[in-house]
Amino acid sequence: MRWDLFCRVIDNYGDIGVCWRLAADLAGRGQVVRLWVDDPTALGWMAPQGCQGVEVRPWREHWDPVEPAEVVVEAFGCDPPDPYIECMAKRSPPPVWINLEYLSAEDYVERCHGLPSPRWHSPGVGLVKRFFYPGFTPRTGGLLREPGLLARRAAFDGLAWLARQGLTPRAHERVVSLFCYDNPRLSVWLEGLAERPTLLLVTPGQAARQVAALLGRRPREGDTEGVGALRLHWLPPLTQTEFDHLLWACDLNVVRGEDSFVRAQWAARPFLWHIYPQGDGAHATKLEAFLDRYLEGVAPDTAQALRALWRAWNGLSGDLRSLRPSAWPEPTAWRAHAGRWCEALAGQVDLCTQLLDLAQTLRARSG
Repeated sequence: MRWDLFCRVIDNYGDIGVCWRLAADLAGRGQVVRLWVDDPTALGWMAPQGCQGVEVRPWREHWDPVEPAEVVVEAFGCDPPDPYIECMAKRSPPPVWINLEYLSAEDYVERCHGLPSPRWHSPGVGLVKRFFYPGFTPRTGGLLREPGLLARRAAFDGLAWLARQGLTPRAHERVVSLFCYDNPRLSVWLEGLAERPTLLLVTPGQAARQVAALLGRRPREGDTEGVGALRLHWLPPLTQTEFDHLLWACDLNVVRGEDSFVRAQWAARPFLWHIYPQGDGAHATKLEAFLDRYLEGVAPDTAQALRALWRAWNGLSGDLRSLRPSAWPEPTAWRAHAGRWCEALAGQVDLCTQLLDLAQTLRARSG
């Protein structure tokens, strides 16, 4: 089928990151995709080689008429342009229209996944949009996981990858990646890391800027320098494939937003999530909902330590002692849990497979 995927880049690249992975996954399964995006700049480093079967098209304020695809996916409620919706309404049968929603572990996701939303106003009166909710249970749309991902991870050599970056971990040195939003608790976390040998791989942007300011450094991409027991390596921008490799090579990953959050779970490594902060505090409910699922059945001491760490990191607790590694779960137990969680998720049907099934079912119904 032909697909039109619409994406608005709000901030922080998470929107385009999710949309590009979806577009590439669809193309890898034989679909033809046009990705309409208002700011494709990040794709220059995120996916510089492009992807066969994916055409990136500019989403401009002035919209030139085009024939709609058989399946239309709007990412995160970004409504296609009005002239495009008018063309959708004129097609017979009309395109399958799907709203790909944000990822959440909250209970409403299971209730709302797959529900229809009839269009009662112009343009597009009579069209029906379907809500598609990613999630962590079989009653949701699942998570993006392209075919062969876990097999590639199993065959991956983390030490060899680090060596290609010019890095060799020292004896008993843990390897940690840092990809975060601005975080006033970062200084306490760094102090804790420096208490034992740690190689910290710092991603460019907000993470690098904060670490450099705290340590009085002027970072240069590719450089490695020491601060006591802490070694810092300033990473260049990474493609999505290389970002996966980064996560697979580390003992602990600090991630943010939605795309890296999902990829950290497929890495089967301990991770710490910096959830996107919302002014109305909705992120707190979202974080607790995920922790409730993530920590279900986990040993009480491990669960308590992880919940305290995640709350403190996200500013939902004033207990800064939880940010220090001495308060973290025992590393072997934490890694074992990460592996079990990944295995459980892998037993569910992935997002792209479910999206394809839904689109084909709705196309068949419409004749």
